[in-house]
Order: sequence, then C-alpha cells, then structure tokens
Amino acid sequence: MNKHVDTSRLTGWEQPEPNIDFLNKHVDDIDDWRSIREQVAELAIANSWSKAEVTRRSQMKDGTFSQWFSGTYLGRLDNQNRQMKQWVDAVKEAAAMPAIPMSPAFVKTRIASEITQTLQWAQMTADLVMITVGAGFGKTATCRHYRATHPHVYHATVSPHTRTVHGMLVELAAELEVHENNPAKLTRAIGARLQRIGGGSLLIIDEAQNLVDDAINQLRHFSDIYQCGIALVGNEEVYSRFAKQASGKSYAQLKRRIGKHLKRQKPYAEDISAYIAAWGITDHDSAKLLTGIGMKGGALGQIDKTMKLASMVALADERLVTVRDIQDAWRNRDVEDLG
Repeated sequence: MNKHVDTSRLTGWEQPEPNIDFLNKHVDDIDDWRSIREQVAELAIANSWSKAEVTRRSQMKDGTFSQWFSGTYLGRLDNQNRQMKQWVDAVKEAAAMPAIPMSPAFVKTRIASEITQTLQWAQMTADLVMITVGAGFGKTATCRHYRATHPHVYHATVSPHTRTVHGMLVELAAELEVHENNPAKLTRAIGARLQRIGGGSLLIIDEAQNLVDDAINQLRHFSDIYQCGIALVGNEEVYSRFAKQASGKSYAQLKRRIGKHLKRQKPYAEDISAYIAAWGITDHDSAKLLTGIGMKGGALGQIDKTMKLASMVALADERLVTVRDIQDAWRNRDVEDLG
C-alpha cells in the first residue's frame, strides 16, 4: 500500500488538489490526510467500491466523506483522518486473515440417495412423505440439491416464528413467488399458483417439526386439491405425532395420507467415509479421528465444522491439514470431550 498508484485515470477516484481554505486550516494534518486518502483510493479501486460503498463501509457521513476526500472539509480533520485510518487498517487486517475453507460440494451419500428417492416418490405420485433423519446427515443439502436439479420443486424452511398456518403460508408464498398482501387470500393465491403449475410439483417443508397441526393439515389440503407432492422434512417429532394413538378425524386423515416414511437416526459408516474423502483426507490417523467425530451427535456436520477450523490453521501456514490440526480444532470447538 506504500507504493504510489496513479488513480487519476480511474473515474470517481481522482485525487484533486485541496482548496486553499482547506490547506490553510489543516497545516499540521495535511500529510496524514494525503497518505490516508491515497490508501482509501487504492482499497476502493482494488475492490471495485464506489464512493457510496466506501462511505457506507467506513460509517462516515456521506457529505463529510465527500468533503474529506475532495479536500474541502473545514471541520476537525484529525478526527476524520483517524476514522478513515482505522477503517483502512481494519480492511487490511481482514484481507490478511485466512479464508474460511468451503465445505465440499454436494456429496452423494447413501442417505442422500435414500432422501432423493423419497422426494422422487412424493413428486411422481403427488403423495405426502416424511423424512426424519438425524441432525448433520445432510438432509437440507440434499433437499437443496434436489430442488436445483428437478423442475417444479419448491423448498421452504419453517422456524419457530413461522410455525403457524399463516407463517407457513408466507414462507411458501415467497418460495412460489406469489405476491398477495391480503392474509385472507393467501391460501387461494398459493393454490392458484399450484394449479397453474399443474401436476408434478413438490413442496418440501424443511424443519417441519416446528409446524402446528393445523399447518400440516393445510399442506394436506394442497396435496389433495392440487395434486402436488408434499415432503415433511425434520426430526423424529414430526412423525411421532401420528405414530401415537392420537384421536380425531384430522389425525386419521393425516396418517392415511403418509405414503412413505424415511427414518434414520444413526449415520451410515460409508457416508462418514465418503464425506471425509470429500474433504481430501487420506491420512489414516486423521480419517480415524474424523470417523469418531462423525459418529457423535451432529454426524457430518461435526466433521464439516471441525475441518473448517483445522483447514484455516493449515492454510495460514500454507500446508496440508494434519491430525494434530484436527485434534486442536475439535478441542477448541469445545462441544464435547474427545473421549
């Protein structure tokens, strides 16, 4: 950053000479200002940031930044210099940090294949299916992959805040690109969208254990009326409601409508091996340690988080991940004792 960069040819980041009033008022701070201004311009050009973007990122007022950069600001220049210098230093520090390693692309594990087959069944037969597999098995990643590779598939995620009928409908409307502000008309608007799509559509409802019973009944209504497949994806709770001997007509109708239930609470050993291989781990000791981590609660998710932390350390030293890196990463995560 100390090397001079000619920015005069780059529109928007020319560095004009300050006006005479600016020079007379800020004699003691001019040299710092010139140095900091040049660094700001270099950073902006390197990152393709506009002045508006730099203003937002540095949290300096728009009018103040414009005057500061152009050399017309007549307030306390040392304060503005200090703010921009701190911002420049923060950007440089962030750039020097090791990149967070990316998780492997979609891995076609055994459980991913079983989830895919269940989703295909629901879509082809316009049936209601339940997928209840353990945390960290890759069910959400598989659902996203299925959506990305199959037409007329819509994937909505329910949270505790959108567990009601209306909350779920809002999430579905967003996924289906339905624009209806009247809550009373939302069900019909979603139905009309499904009707226009015709047969062969699939609604994947992720984290479905959060749904209230009436919301699940609403999904059954969509399936019955518009012949779309429904996949309720979540933990065991979403199925246990219907496995119990619950009374009431609505429960009986729902139990009757479940065409397929995929259940898996422990990861397949072959899936853990495949995921470790996807991270590029070939060392026997490292693979053995990661296998033990993958057998704990969270399965592939535990491997993923541990490998990201271990890889950050190794990348910073420009070397491959070692078993010691993995041990340290697991210990530093402090989620469970190695033993």
